[in-house]
Amino acid sequence: MAQTDAASITHDYVRYLTSSSILLGAEFDKIVSILIVTAVLGLAMRRTRQLILRCAVDHAAATELSRFVARGVAQKIARADSSIEPGQAELRSAAALVVDLRGFAQIARLLSPEAVMELLGEYRKHVIPLVQRHGGFIDKFLGDGILASFGAIVANETYAADALRAVESIAAELAAWRTARIEAGLVAPEIGMAVSGGDVLFGALGDKTRLEYTIIGDAVLRS
Repeated sequence: MAQTDAASITHDYVRYLTSSSILLGAEFDKIVSILIVTAVLGLAMRRTRQLILRCAVDHAAATELSRFVARGVAQKIARADSSIEPGQAELRSAAALVVDLRGFAQIARLLSPEAVMELLGEYRKHVIPLVQRHGGFIDKFLGDGILASFGAIVANETYAADALRAVESIAAELAAWRTARIEAGLVAPEIGMAVSGGDVLFGALGDKTRLEYTIIGDAVLRS
């Protein structure tokens, strides 16, 4: 039995290829190759999982962040290769739109806090989708005021027409909203809107502890 086992081991490469004999060096090379391939595949799978996880986390972070800032800004922050510093800005041709409720300060004093928040919630639910539908981005909420920009975050040549179409849609939508509130016996303040276009700076304002992406310039001041 021992002789049979010994006979199955050879040092002849030709015999190894043409029979069932075992060439120890070749078998060792196979094992090493298998281990190397396994290690490479394991490393590749690990890095792939890490990349997928990172992409999922970045997407979730950008999605959550877009609830607080404009989606375009959220994507810009998420994709930034380095830390965003205050004062970084780009010159853009854009339009600024301001929408507000006339006499809101007096109305807020007369209504309960719940009624004030309900009024603001309804009003914004009508305005925000229309701004976005026409290619605009919500820059910020200023109490009852809404500042939106067109062509600042994502540059485009139709920013002025987009802004005017948004104004037309918002005016019609809020007119119907006011009518419904009046018929229901609820407070229905008049709406104020102003839009202006021109060169603006779009960038990060503040300091290292608190930054805000926004637009500044004459076009914003005139609106």
